[in-house]
Amino acid sequence: MKAMVLAAGLGTRLRPLTDQRPKALVEVGGRTLLEITLRRLATFGIREVIVNVHHFADLVIDYLQKNSNFGMHVEISCEEDVLLDTGGGLKKAAWFFTQVSQSDEPFILHNVDVISTIDLRRMVSFHRDHGALAALAVQKRKTSRQLLFDENGLLCGRQTAGNEPQLVRPARRAVGLAFSGVHVISPELLKMIAEQEVFSIITTYLRLAGEGQKILAFGADEYYWRDLGKPENLIQAEADLHKGILRFE
Repeated sequence: MKAMVLAAGLGTRLRPLTDQRPKALVEVGGRTLLEITLRRLATFGIREVIVNVHHFADLVIDYLQKNSNFGMHVEISCEEDVLLDTGGGLKKAAWFFTQVSQSDEPFILHNVDVISTIDLRRMVSFHRDHGALAALAVQKRKTSRQLLFDENGLLCGRQTAGNEPQLVRPARRAVGLAFSGVHVISPELLKMIAEQEVFSIITTYLRLAGEGQKILAFGADEYYWRDLGKPENLIQAEADLHKGILRFE
């Protein structure tokens, strides 16, 4: 199985920590966010990864080389001139997942600035067992941007704070859940991406859901999860490590 780590963001919410380095190299518990993510993926048997880079790209590349890619086969997708967002970044790296020998194998898409104990093996099994095009790890927590799912766990829309729900398919009851930045995706989805240049993968998911494709919620309430995109969240993650609430894989 392969994975992609989304590490190209500017890390503006982490300033001044990202004034001289990319967010992927910001540390928690003495480890960079990139190391934490790669080692976690490795514990689930993933050995082939592509990492997208943009902000201080050379520092990320040098860091990986100095650490021998943490024992993994790592490819780099460099977004040199324009930051492509999650969807554009995945589209640019699609070649990595469409090689003939592994074209049917689902892959993991993982934000570098989230840390969790989500069971990726269980999530992949869920994806396969339900014949999903994509499975998204979601939780019942407060967020200004909710994805909406129907009674069968199918993506049916989204809602942002202060706005009316945007439904892309009928639902008797739409439940708002917070997306956790961890996806399991079928390579088949890559052929369905019609969006161009800079776009969020959520835009693609919503369009495909509206076309009847199966984009499913994977409930992750039982797992630890934290967004590390803000300095205060880094501090909390450090505290959770010391308390034993969080442990690195």
